[in-house]
Amino acid sequence: MSKLPAKIIKIRTITMKADIMWFGSTDSTNEEAKRHISDIDNLSVLSALEQTAGRGQRGNQWHSAPGENLLFSIVLKYRKDRMRSYALSPVRACDQFVISQTASLAVTDFLSGYGIRAKIKWPNDIYVGDEKICGILVEHSIRGEWLSHSIIGIGLNINQRNFDVNLFNPTSISLQTGLSYDIRESLDDFMDIFTAYLKRYLNINGGYLKLRKMYLSQLWRKDLEAGFIDYTTLPTGHLEGPMNIRPKNDPDSDINTQEHSGKVFPGIIRGLASTGNLLVEDLSTGLTREFGFKEIGYIL
Repeated sequence: MSKLPAKIIKIRTITMKADIMWFGSTDSTNEEAKRHISDIDNLSVLSALEQTAGRGQRGNQWHSAPGENLLFSIVLKYRKDRMRSYALSPVRACDQFVISQTASLAVTDFLSGYGIRAKIKWPNDIYVGDEKICGILVEHSIRGEWLSHSIIGIGLNINQRNFDVNLFNPTSISLQTGLSYDIRESLDDFMDIFTAYLKRYLNINGGYLKLRKMYLSQLWRKDLEAGFIDYTTLPTGHLEGPMNIRPKNDPDSDINTQEHSGKVFPGIIRGLASTGNLLVEDLSTGLTREFGFKEIGYIL
């Protein structure tokens, strides 16, 4: 079994034994976690100053200036033996969305400490107004009806002020506040919040329901009329559909091209299905419809 490379430096141990480790550079902290999943403990945190092949949801690239933002992955391991303090209470595969909810709420809570009012764009992007400040990629390993482990990849814009021109709507803490921050201290602060959420809601009766209620209260554009795109109408399927597009009156918009020619409809986000899918009232039909990830796009 390969061991963790020497370039990782352990920083410190905090609440619930979360070990924060730093890389100078790696392809992807999620991929690094996968490569060493047998060697690392529950609540290990792998963070990098630079990712050469960072990923977002469904293989989308994640762009970040080296050393300016937080790029990290949290490893969660579950055990049915709750007497083992390093393991989390078991989570059923059907309840896996609680992990996305926990991570998303921890980010919005963390940002509130900077005076930033953020919302969760379903399923787990974090927005300030109509600008994206954080992306989350959650990958699970399932054994039978239970989660075996989860890897939560988080890209949180901290100090970056100049972004790739191909990124539509990015922002950062620094752009919001005008200040710069120590990213290592920021990660320590975030993990204090994240582990508190784990203890408070994943290890108590009724915790899942409380998470769902808080998540809905932070859901971006909930109960507001907006434009959406139904990618399930594409003849080749919906998996290549983008999650964000420009408005129709933007000269650079590709909303009407063949690639993105899903059905446009007015709707209102009403909540979540038990599976975590999005419930949207289609105002063109009066029906409330259920959408899975990448089955629906947003018109910004």
